[in-house]
Amino acid sequence: MPGTSGISRRSLFAGSAAGTAAALLPTGTATAAPKPKPGATAKNRTKSAASGATYRAAYHFTVPDQWKNDPQRPVWIDGEYHYYYLYNADYFTGVVGTAWRLATTKDLVSFADRGVAVPKDTTVNGDLWSGSAVVDTGNTAGFGAGAVVVIVTMSPGGGTDHQEQFLYYSTDGGLTFDNYGTDPVLPNPGVADFRDPKVIRDEDRGRWVMALAENDKIGFYHSDDLKSWTYVNGFVHDGIGVLECPDLFRITAGDGTVKWVLGASANGKGSGLPNTYAYWTGSFDGSAFTAEASEPQWLDHGWDWYAAVTFEKRDASGAVDAAARYAIGWVNNWDYADTTPTIDCDGFNGTDSIVREITLKKADGTYYLASRPVAGLDSHVSRTVNLGDVTVDGTKVLDYTGISYEVTTEITWSQLTGAGLQLRRSPDGGRHIDAGIYADYAFLNRRNTVNADTSGKWQESHTPFDPSAGTVKLRILVDRTSVEMFVDDGRYVHTSQVFPYLLDTRLALFTIGGSAVFRNTVIREFSL
Repeated sequence: MPGTSGISRRSLFAGSAAGTAAALLPTGTATAAPKPKPGATAKNRTKSAASGATYRAAYHFTVPDQWKNDPQRPVWIDGEYHYYYLYNADYFTGVVGTAWRLATTKDLVSFADRGVAVPKDTTVNGDLWSGSAVVDTGNTAGFGAGAVVVIVTMSPGGGTDHQEQFLYYSTDGGLTFDNYGTDPVLPNPGVADFRDPKVIRDEDRGRWVMALAENDKIGFYHSDDLKSWTYVNGFVHDGIGVLECPDLFRITAGDGTVKWVLGASANGKGSGLPNTYAYWTGSFDGSAFTAEASEPQWLDHGWDWYAAVTFEKRDASGAVDAAARYAIGWVNNWDYADTTPTIDCDGFNGTDSIVREITLKKADGTYYLASRPVAGLDSHVSRTVNLGDVTVDGTKVLDYTGISYEVTTEITWSQLTGAGLQLRRSPDGGRHIDAGIYADYAFLNRRNTVNADTSGKWQESHTPFDPSAGTVKLRILVDRTSVEMFVDDGRYVHTSQVFPYLLDTRLALFTIGGSAVFRNTVIREFSL
């Protein structure tokens, strides 16, 4: 998937950025750990950096080395999730292009690296972009029952006008893949932006359905065997850039209503909208999607939750939960994808959000997706600090220091203009990340800490808030390079990439224009 900022995808995938993040690094901190040796595990690398400065996330997924970008939809195989993602092993040498690397997980918090599953440059078609994997339980493609089939975009001639869809298959449980020849299974009809196939099984009609990014349209295709595809319909929406990394799924709401959801990563910044995951609720008849509203809702309102994918929630037996799904996004933005101190400290560039559980809810006549951090986090709690109820009028610095943690609180008041938390606050109070509510909006503001947005335009994100409620629940995940804020029931989430100095470890509560009680304030730390 190419960037949408006008920056060349190939220049971003090249290893030209080592050292460009040096300006973001704090001075006066411990000496950076040496860069990891090839083949070392992520766990070993984290330990090797423990004696020096490290920006590797404590409880979020990070690429073991080099570069990652788009997540690929995880699939359930042999009792665990197989999570593929775009990876460039040659990032530092300047050689361009991505492969599909694999990590496996059972709890969606702790991941085991399995190495490159679908290599790049093994055919004349070059490297691999985004796509999707499916388990062909019915042997529709002829590779054997249970074969894992990947439909993926490649651009043999380079550029956006040569994108076509190709097939790879695996007969060893998705660990390694072979190419199904060098001809596309879905050739380009002569258009730019023809990529990111998302394939689902339509069991009701006994066929496969593909959603494909085609500029401001998501095209729908049918196939009986995953090898031959026929165009059947399309969904068009302009004004938010290319509808990248499309998503299509069915979900049952808490009231029993069944809805289809069509999603896409999109850039709405030019219209004052997010640059994350846009989605529509509606109906799908197997060929055409009909949206309930013309304008999309957004699954995240921060600046850095892109190329996100949703996937099935399964229990230990493999049974699918029709009322919930999981979601994971890339915590970065094409406007500044190469700028990160993780390059210099830890030899990698690529961090994901925490996996979320999403459910369909209804409020004021509108169905929407609500998000919450995956329950698997509960099994990795290493320390809990229960602060109880804290009354605040102004700014109150807490007797807590930390770099990676979760904080939950319910703020209540009778008369107030604003309230929230100062995260990763510096010893002198001059640097911090602010999260909370002000007047009629909730916000996450990274302006007063180090971050990659040198334009200064994308510093504070907003979502609607009704101050007459007199209360708000916040659940905020803080890690070395990210903040994720879940507001109330998770209808609104803000994710932003940040690079606070490693000595900025304080936490403060604040109010504006009155006093408030921060009830049931709890801090949790995690160990993987």
